Amino acid sequence: MQSSPRRRGRAIWTGGSSRRLEEGEDLPFASTGPHGHRSRMREKLLERGPGALADYELLEMLLFFAFKKGDTKPLAKALINRYGSFANVLTAPQKDLLETPGLGEHSVTAIKLVQDAALRLARAEVMEKPVLNNWDRLMDYLNAALAREKIEQFRILFLDSKNRLIADEAQARGTVNHTPVYPREVVKRALELHATALILVHNHPSGDPTPSRADIDMTGEIMAAGAVLSVVVHDHLIIGNGRHLSFRREGLLQGH
Repeated sequence: MQSSPRRRGRAIWTGGSSRRLEEGEDLPFASTGPHGHRSRMREKLLERGPGALADYELLEMLLFFAFKKGDTKPLAKALINRYGSFANVLTAPQKDLLETPGLGEHSVTAIKLVQDAALRLARAEVMEKPVLNNWDRLMDYLNAALAREKIEQFRILFLDSKNRLIADEAQARGTVNHTPVYPREVVKRALELHATALILVHNHPSGDPTPSRADIDMTGEIMAAGAVLSVVVHDHLIIGNGRHLSFRREGLLQGH
């Protein structure tokens, strides 16, 4: 009795000659090469859930979307070796990634898409709740957004009368150690958003969150400009690499 096409396909896939493998391409995973490996990776993630994969495996699967064929494990491991961690790969500057051997526009887009999704998820955790009562999650979000930035960035969290987050906006990007900030523009934007309070945030790419004299003076100027229009500055946070500093906790908001 002749085998059905489906059963014949399986026999071909197991059998192994190159010509007969082509005949079995109607099977879901017609080879034991990268396609079979990719299937097993997907099954592992779907069956065991988040946390089932090692960092290099997660990056390997992410690269599947950019490379339709082939083994992405060597590239995933090389990227983590180069940048130090999975998180560092996601947050690496786009220009650096595009210049990395083995990567191109499709793969870099996939990496940056995941970074953006991670930031939006972290931000969602602090939305709709009073920020001052949700401090740990706020710091998780800010660390994810800024701790690995190589350029200094000044952000403002605009809060409503119940201290809920209205908007998180990057006001300026500067150099490795300086960002220009204009107090009038900060307060003007607060009024446009109907915000009654602010949390100022910026990062120190050096990793050391110790405030400079310019940081302290700029904070005082924004507080003074806001006070005229009843916009309160709750805090100024400096994000380092794995560390942060709160002006309020350090007593640096007093006297302004």
